[in-house]
Amino acid sequence: MTTTGPSVRTLRIVRGVWIVGFMVGTCTHIADLVVGGTGAYEGFPLGVRLLWTALTVLDPTVVVLLLLRLCAGIVLGVTVILADVAVNWTVFALVGGLSVFGVVAQSLFAIFIVSTMGILWSWFTRSSRP
Repeated sequence: MTTTGPSVRTLRIVRGVWIVGFMVGTCTHIADLVVGGTGAYEGFPLGVRLLWTALTVLDPTVVVLLLLRLCAGIVLGVTVILADVAVNWTVFALVGGLSVFGVVAQSLFAIFIVSTMGILWSWFTRSSRP
């Protein structure tokens, strides 16, 4: 009995969900910086402010790497989402100022990322690129 993996259509949908999620992050951080300027994350610890600002570059970098079907996009995407979720839950619990909807939605996205990274990795490392 031969088992087949997910269809190319399914793989493209999975990659599309990753891309949409990281683009939402990109747009969120750009909007924060446009509206708040250099004080966008004022009131939060310096490390948190630096991470959230860096996500303005990291999130779209993940998107580009995923569009190019490079495994670096998977590695960076997993790293970014896990770091962001850890920081956001810590801020939510200790500092406040974040919505429960936001941290829960982001956590669900992280679960999706972690649970689908293997199939994307297999697709990206195949010799033929449909």
